[in-house]
Amino acid sequence: MILVLSGGTGGSKMVDGLARVHGQAGLVAIVNTGDDGDFYGLRVCPDLDICTYVLAGVVADRGWGYADDTFRLLEGLATYGRESWFGLGDRDLATHLHRTLRLAEGAGLTEVTAEICARLGVEATLLPMSDDPVRTRITTPGGERTFQEYLVRDGARDDITGIVMEGVADAAPAPGLLAAIAEAERIVIAPSSPVVSIGTILAVPGVRDALAARRADCVAVTPIIGGAPVEGPAARFLAGAGYPECSATQMARIYADVAAVFLLDSSDAAEAPAVAALDVRPVLTDVLMPDHAARARLAAEALGALP
Repeated sequence: MILVLSGGTGGSKMVDGLARVHGQAGLVAIVNTGDDGDFYGLRVCPDLDICTYVLAGVVADRGWGYADDTFRLLEGLATYGRESWFGLGDRDLATHLHRTLRLAEGAGLTEVTAEICARLGVEATLLPMSDDPVRTRITTPGGERTFQEYLVRDGARDDITGIVMEGVADAAPAPGLLAAIAEAERIVIAPSSPVVSIGTILAVPGVRDALAARRADCVAVTPIIGGAPVEGPAARFLAGAGYPECSATQMARIYADVAAVFLLDSSDAAEAPAVAALDVRPVLTDVLMPDHAARARLAAEALGALP
């Protein structure tokens, strides 16, 4: 069984690549839920949905949401003066409505996620990091806001002065999550944000320790090339979490206790000695994933870098 830690579009690309080289059967993805939120009374789980739609083959070309979706409901809400900045398509809303109804019936998020995957023909196992609510909150000089308000509504324009993972200290790992870590043959940390995606997963009590026990079988992939994030405002999140350096070496430093191998881009070869000094084996490759072929190639290299 192959295990991957995932968040955001970078994570979903790695999940897709692993599914292409390993197959969905025997693939388990632990997915960040700190970005989840409630919109119009519906529970929205962006990272879980991205992975689900990618594996189901129905994701839109932009990398999130349902392919060929319409936005009539959102347009209608805007007509009545409702906020419409979070792009929820009509078909996508069906997922959120079903999830909300099932949660209200007493089902846990892990159970509901499995149901959604089964309905969409996904064979891989997607596990939310926890069935308990965890919400990432961002503080800027202009005040505090939710993760989606900061990233989507406000375009991540402001510097970050604080990041709080509300509820994480009391969250329990999702059912089967710790067992999956213990039983995995190889573990991949996707090139997601080390602070608000992977970092949120690792902050769930027991998860980081479980991964540290499997360090020799874990490889992490950098989301940073040439001192800049491949996508997203990772530099702002790093600085807001107290990491002033945005580099591949900083990523390896964050993951040094849980990953014995680290994939960094060949253009950052000069950083390899610093990574090796952390007792982490650096592997140089092309970490960009512009298409399905590149995702499969990088996934194969990540798996091949492990014993």
